Amino acid sequence: MKTAHAWLIGNALLCVSVVTYAIQNSESAVAAQAGKPYAMHRLYTGADGQTHVEEIPVNFGANGTEPFKLKTANGIEIRRAAPGRVVDWHPAPRRQYVITLSGRGEVELEDGTKIPLGPGSIDLAEDLTGKGHITRVIGNEPRITIAIPVAE
Repeated sequence: MKTAHAWLIGNALLCVSVVTYAIQNSESAVAAQAGKPYAMHRLYTGADGQTHVEEIPVNFGANGTEPFKLKTANGIEIRRAAPGRVVDWHPAPRRQYVITLSGRGEVELEDGTKIPLGPGSIDLAEDLTGKGHITRVIGNEPRITIAIPVAE
């Protein structure tokens, strides 16, 4: 049992340090530190069965230093996608946050909307049904992400 606890604590510390590094070194984080708005994208399936996007402002409270709480997570994965990789139309495999650590990508919706993904971008994928979206890696470097499944 002690080994399992140590493993969980070690993984949690690793994930926190990776996310902290990504946020501290991202373009979006620089904007947030400068007092500019910071937001994440939420993909969801609308009543029409199509994927839609909404921007969720990340509010750091009145003094600008309060934590913005994410939904409870259940397991975390670090992923690598090769340059040029395209995942054609697909719904999200589960409710999950996807945080881009490095590289660039984009998500395309049925209506042609393209959402740029770069270091520090946070997306909440909840479009579990319907046609879904296309995900692409843009540029000549791999896109490294952290996927954080949302606990039910």
